[in-house]
Amino acid sequence: MKRRYAIAIENAGSNYSGYVLDLPGCTTSGKTVEEVKRNMAEAIRLHLEGEPEEEIPPPSTIVDYVEVVEDNQRAAV
Repeated sequence: MKRRYAIAIENAGSNYSGYVLDLPGCTTSGKTVEEVKRNMAEAIRLHLEGEPEEEIPPPSTIVDYVEVVEDNQRAAV
């Protein structure tokens, strides 16, 4: 079964860290964003292998950006 999970990648100063919004505890890190993406795919695979199929939550997070206009601080979607 193929699933698509949203991930968050944060600049941690000397490296980058990533986590899966729908899989608590599924995290990784790397020296570059691309390395985090590769590591995250493996971390997700390993995380899902350790769970019984009926207990794996379906991906449900919706990811988007909100643009903020700095002069009057109104959010625009």
